[in-house]
Amino acid sequence: MIKLDLYRIFCRVAECSSLSGAAKALYMTQPAVSQAISQLESELELRLFTRTWKGVSLTDDGRLLYEYVSAAINLIHVGEKKLFEVKGLLVGELKLGVGDTASKYFLLPYLEKFHTEHPNIKLRIMNRTTPELCSMLKSGEIDLGICNLPVEESGFEIRECMEVHDIFVCGERIQERIARPLSLKEIAEYPLILLETKSNSRQYVESYFRSKGIAIVPEIELGSHELLLEFARINLGIACVTREFSQDYLKNGILHEVPLKEPVPKRSIGYCFLRSVSLSPASAAFIEILGC
Repeated sequence: MIKLDLYRIFCRVAECSSLSGAAKALYMTQPAVSQAISQLESELELRLFTRTWKGVSLTDDGRLLYEYVSAAINLIHVGEKKLFEVKGLLVGELKLGVGDTASKYFLLPYLEKFHTEHPNIKLRIMNRTTPELCSMLKSGEIDLGICNLPVEESGFEIRECMEVHDIFVCGERIQERIARPLSLKEIAEYPLILLETKSNSRQYVESYFRSKGIAIVPEIELGSHELLLEFARINLGIACVTREFSQDYLKNGILHEVPLKEPVPKRSIGYCFLRSVSLSPASAAFIEILGC
């Protein structure tokens, strides 16, 4: 394949109608420019320029070639410009996947800061469960996944951002019947309100109970953390929620944390991305804002 720099020289000579003018514009010597044109004509087996005492002018073949080569080089310049704009975060897109609860209680302030600092970056936010986010990362549908950890994926880079605690809460009427810390077995005997089965936080709590030889069967399964809190508030059962995301209800006495003899071990909220794929400038900038 003929080298691209020969075409660049060819275009500049055509535009300057002069070998010396092109040499000056390209910061090359005139013999080097002349040699490049000769090499190009030799490899194409065509005469591209007519030499006169005034300079050079394109032949018919040269004009035909210039029409296409100049368009191609202009496209390259546009592509390079766009890349520099992306690198400088002047344009671009950030595709984030996040769960409903994490988006409201964890992600929002970081999104606000990112959008303030990089208003030209288009944000695409998709709400899914953690297992669904992992699938979307693998398929390239999202750049980063904000997930409930742990996540067991060998091809992922996984970083923790904040610790969270799974607790059980209840309304006033149920709270009046609980006079002491409950064992896990006793909790399992109450009407339980849990997230749907595909939720990572639900699976984490169920796994912990199973490790103690206890199976939990909820009476009510819901799709959002907010609904868990509201169903517990009207005393439909004991709900398993995230303490850090339930503070308004707990501090205002709307709900009460059920004391446990054996608290559920803490877990984390964090983000994941594919190890094998380089982060886009927008993704790297967002991770810097996350600070974890």
